[in-house]
Amino acid sequence: MSNNKNEEMKKEYDFRGKEGVRGKYYKKMKEGHKTIIHKSYGSTFVRETRAIFLEPDVQEYFPDSETVNKALRELIEIKS
Repeated sequence: MSNNKNEEMKKEYDFRGKEGVRGKYYKKMKEGHKTIIHKSYGSTFVRETRAIFLEPDVQEYFPDSETVNKALRELIEIKS
């Protein structure tokens, strides 16, 4: 993928005249979903995933999920 703004976009990627829908999947992301993994040796693992939205001022301190989870675990430990 190139960052050169002077390059032309391929014809098949021409989105002129088309309109996107803002927030199309927002509600579904907040509701979350389950992923069920069936292991070859017979066990099943269920993982529930849900999007958590951070305000911009909080995002400055927590750039990724790993740092958010680390901070929250430390807070839980202090509170317990």
